[in-house]
Amino acid sequence: MLVCLLVTDSGTLTAADLVQQLRVSPASVSHSVAFLEQQGLLRRERPPGERRERYAIDGEIWLRSILTAVQLHRGLVTELRSAAGALGPCTPAGARFSDSADFLTLMSETLQQVVDQWQQSRANDGAP
Repeated sequence: MLVCLLVTDSGTLTAADLVQQLRVSPASVSHSVAFLEQQGLLRRERPPGERRERYAIDGEIWLRSILTAVQLHRGLVTELRSAAGALGPCTPAGARFSDSADFLTLMSETLQQVVDQWQQSRANDGAP
């Protein structure tokens, strides 16, 4: 489904378009849309005067996806640290939770740096 949206010139398709092009059920499209929307890879829009929703992507889908992941990781780190504290840092389970929190923190910080670099390079290039 994502590929169908990527290859369209407009970057938008309706559910009916996707059902026809992919030869899948409307329920399959609905489930895929929900997943991709949750990941920040597409958005729903309804142009004025149209009854049908359109699913849209643009050149910043990967940026939004990374930002969504960073937000998710930050929330997860909070929970992991809480669990590590409750289990005790000296227990094997507590150590696993703590290690997981440390890893996700590093990954989120690194991804945020990549996003910042990308945005700076776009600004330097005069991109919108």
